[in-house]
Amino acid sequence: MATSRATSRLLRTAGTALTAAALLVSGCSSGGRSPAASTGQPTNSRTGPGDAGRDAATATLKPLPATVPATLRPYYDQRLAWGECDIVGFECATMRVPLDYDAPSAATDLKLAVSRKKATGPGSRIGSLLVNPGGPGASAIGYLQQYAPQPDAVRARYDMVAVDPRGVARSEPVTCLSNAQMDDYTRIDQTPDSDAEVDRLTSALRGFAQGCRTRSGARLGHVSTAESARDMDVLRAALGDEKLTYVGASYGTFLGATYAGLFPSRVGRLVLDGATDPSLSARTMNRDQTAGFDTAFTAFAEDCAKKRDCPLGTGGPEEAGRRLSALFKKLDAHPAPTGGPRPLTESLATSGVTAAMYDEGAWPVLRAYLAQAQKGDGRGLLGLSDAYYERDPDGTYANQMFANPAVNCLDFPGSFTGPDEVRAALPAFRKASPVFGESFAWAALNCAYWPVKPTGAPHRITADGAAPILVVGTTRDPATPYPWARSLASQLSSATLLTYEGDGHTAYGRGSDCVDTAINTYLLEGTPPPAGKHCS
Repeated sequence: MATSRATSRLLRTAGTALTAAALLVSGCSSGGRSPAASTGQPTNSRTGPGDAGRDAATATLKPLPATVPATLRPYYDQRLAWGECDIVGFECATMRVPLDYDAPSAATDLKLAVSRKKATGPGSRIGSLLVNPGGPGASAIGYLQQYAPQPDAVRARYDMVAVDPRGVARSEPVTCLSNAQMDDYTRIDQTPDSDAEVDRLTSALRGFAQGCRTRSGARLGHVSTAESARDMDVLRAALGDEKLTYVGASYGTFLGATYAGLFPSRVGRLVLDGATDPSLSARTMNRDQTAGFDTAFTAFAEDCAKKRDCPLGTGGPEEAGRRLSALFKKLDAHPAPTGGPRPLTESLATSGVTAAMYDEGAWPVLRAYLAQAQKGDGRGLLGLSDAYYERDPDGTYANQMFANPAVNCLDFPGSFTGPDEVRAALPAFRKASPVFGESFAWAALNCAYWPVKPTGAPHRITADGAAPILVVGTTRDPATPYPWARSLASQLSSATLLTYEGDGHTAYGRGSDCVDTAINTYLLEGTPPPAGKHCS
């Protein structure tokens, strides 16, 4: 059975990566320089890599000066040379930005890929609408060209625009491993049962990090969210827009909120869908995500139990969890054949199941593939895992799983500094999810060995003085749990929270007329929905 279009779309664009390769908030080794004030990064916080509590940061992201420095004027004043793209109806261009905003130099400039689809009418053009699907590491241009020229009413009034963030896809991508090395990496056991297996996991994580250093060079230290937000302001100016209008999903909400915090006076209409909470420590966020995926799995199990052919039984979530855990344990000992050289291991099966939690539309596919795996055929779950990792049938990987940790490991101090901290945290992660807790805890170790020290830290974002911002949260979102949306909306001084009572990751364009109408009205008229509005 082929992966559905909806599932493939989710796996390729839905933000948060929860595997050994990367986590949205997986931390890096602690320590490092205090970022310069001009980066816009907060310089203090009471949370850190050892924090296992829920205390939020006290530091607040400070805005940058409203006046553009003379050293950055050449970037802000550039004119984009638009030309044809490979996709009919779209234009493409290249934008220059400094590698280091604190020391701009033409010799080290980065070239970022930009694409747009001009407003189609009818109706007067409002301006440009920038989109980002998340990740970090998902291609915004790929998303724009495949899925974003909709709905018609918004497309008619806006030029739809995307820029692949620095280090991502078409914008000087970060690379770490060869395709063959990536195949080996994705198979590494994420639930080590012995010291020897822990050593193999940490060796793989070290090898991945060293590969990123060797293959990516200096740009590995300059792919932070704060820098990408500054790139968006350069793009705003190059597009001729006085203010930024933006729709960001998942990690894209962190990017959009960061923009608002740095440039509050330039905020136009911002939609932050599937919101993240920048004030939490990496470990707390990882544990929250673990619980979020458990909530999604519970919803899947309850739905599955209503089907007579449910491969996880008809007894409900507890029985389903036991049966899935038993399948994972079986695959740990004896990977299932797939008809090719890559058997289905426990780690690949876990990523396949996790991927299907992003969208309830994938549940029928997951039921079929779990039944298949129980019979000793791993092809279906391997296909889900490959789609999640952006591995093409020819064995080629896209760069999302490289860019993802590169961004994360700059943005936050680490969840863990070594295996002993993971072992100590396992009870809390298992409590958050008996099915996924152990593998997610070990996955959060990935940045402990990162070769570049973090430049960011947990912080609040208030964006004082910004125009009204719309934050959207889904109550059973696995990857960006609903409390994060509530928290971000409470931090942003001008935010309104729109709640979607439902399953899946993000809400806009996923079938709720209530959600879509509220967001479209905001984008077209500038009027956010009333406070406390709920949709289903």
